[in-house]
Amino acid sequence: MERRTFLKIGAAAGGTMIVPVFGNAIAAEQLSNPMAVQFKKSLADAAMNAATKAGATYCDVRVGRYLNQFITTRDLNVESIVNTESSGVGVRVIAGGAYGFVATNVMTVDAVADAARQAVAIAKANARLQSEPVQLAPVKGVGEVAWATPFKKDWRLVPVKDKAEMLIAANKAGIASGASFMQSMLFQVNQQKYFASTDGSYIDQDIHRLWSPFTATAVDKATGKFRTRDGLSSPVSMGYEFFDVRPEHKVRAAGGVTTLYHGAYDLIEDARAAGRQAKEKLTAKSVDPGKYDLVLSPEHLFLTIHESVGHATELDRVLGYEANYAGTSFATLDKWQSKNFKYGSPIVNFVADRTTPGSLGAVGYDDEGVPAKRWDIIKDGILVNYQATRDQAHIIGEKESHGCSFADSWSSVQFQRMPNVSLAAGKKKLTPDEMVKDVKKGIYILGRGSYSIDQQRYNFQFGGQLFYEIKDGKITQPLGDVAYQANTQEFWNACTALCDERDWRMGGSFFDGKGQPSQISAVSHGSATTRFNGINVINTARKIA
Repeated sequence: MERRTFLKIGAAAGGTMIVPVFGNAIAAEQLSNPMAVQFKKSLADAAMNAATKAGATYCDVRVGRYLNQFITTRDLNVESIVNTESSGVGVRVIAGGAYGFVATNVMTVDAVADAARQAVAIAKANARLQSEPVQLAPVKGVGEVAWATPFKKDWRLVPVKDKAEMLIAANKAGIASGASFMQSMLFQVNQQKYFASTDGSYIDQDIHRLWSPFTATAVDKATGKFRTRDGLSSPVSMGYEFFDVRPEHKVRAAGGVTTLYHGAYDLIEDARAAGRQAKEKLTAKSVDPGKYDLVLSPEHLFLTIHESVGHATELDRVLGYEANYAGTSFATLDKWQSKNFKYGSPIVNFVADRTTPGSLGAVGYDDEGVPAKRWDIIKDGILVNYQATRDQAHIIGEKESHGCSFADSWSSVQFQRMPNVSLAAGKKKLTPDEMVKDVKKGIYILGRGSYSIDQQRYNFQFGGQLFYEIKDGKITQPLGDVAYQANTQEFWNACTALCDERDWRMGGSFFDGKGQPSQISAVSHGSATTRFNGINVINTARKIA
């Protein structure tokens, strides 16, 4: 099955959102039809047997069924409802010390066995040009196991009508409170992934993810000036209960400037706040450039973490494998080998994991059959590790993989992808309001905005959704035209305070691109509200002389 052409879903803040849609359109009621486990096992066995007989020393098989439902609305109208299904089998082998990969959407024993033999032929051809053989870190086979995203409400069983009405209700709330236009979307994904390997694993996983972004736009009709405020929701790996908000889900932002949530999301309440705040942004004071202490909410900081720490510590990027597409990394092996490279201040601790409940990276096993785990990347400000797959582990002296292998489709070969990479909360009790009290001249930033970062993940610039002036320990007024500039090392070394675990929550990227051909993955990044001292802030509306 060929990869489908990208489908333009609609405009998002900072440009047009391009959402990859794979597979064939199907009716909504077909989304919940299961594929029998024994059928998947028979395909996997056929592939492994054929590959082994053809000379493979290793074989893994991924039988996949990928389901998507995307709903978009604008103001009081539904613009599109898309249901897609993509199913097939990907076979990866090692023969002659080299990889071979073939995928097919003909899901019969004979077709899959033939694909496996083709993969072995490709591996043997590749072996002639291979400078050194593939070294796979050992993985113990787990037999027949299953893992599923924990959820209470299956999004596939919720009527489309109810979902569309929720989005339109959010649009109504945003317009009633000050927005001139509203666009809201609901992305829902179910990945049914069956993995088998000659190591002795047969792993059946059922993964669910969803996200409901929106954009509120306020227009000054007299001047034609407009401002937007995007939703502050985080994409999650859970069920439709994400929209069932209880009082304990609400989180207090510094100064009570907006309503935030932990573990659930009130779409309509956020849209109502967005309409009001988009209108306020039309008259917000334009920021004066200079040095500021920044207080950054988790809804904002996740993207800075993603770009400056998550991507920078991907081992394939460090080794130069991504150089032709998305750059390399300043966090080179010599810095790690020195054991004293100060990535950040002593309070900065980053943990990589695929285990946090509700996170986009949460799985039972990666796409090489490696169990999900947690490990340190930055400890007390020092770079201590990277993100590695089975064939990379030996390069950094690891005896086992970190479980960072992922493919976005049965038709794509798995390769190194980012796990959740999160900043640990502070150890001392500290709330956002208490953090602000110590700031003389600062800016409080919420929400994801535009950004730019260089090919080595070093020099960067980040915007946001909401900006508030902090003066003498108090939040005073909204600001506009704000972006901050730094390099990764100076930025994280300027980290001076972290709120405690009561304020810790996750943001994330639902469509993170990497590789050639490009693949999409989903990943979360957690933090508490965090302060950085003396960061350079520019005015994005002023021309440079």
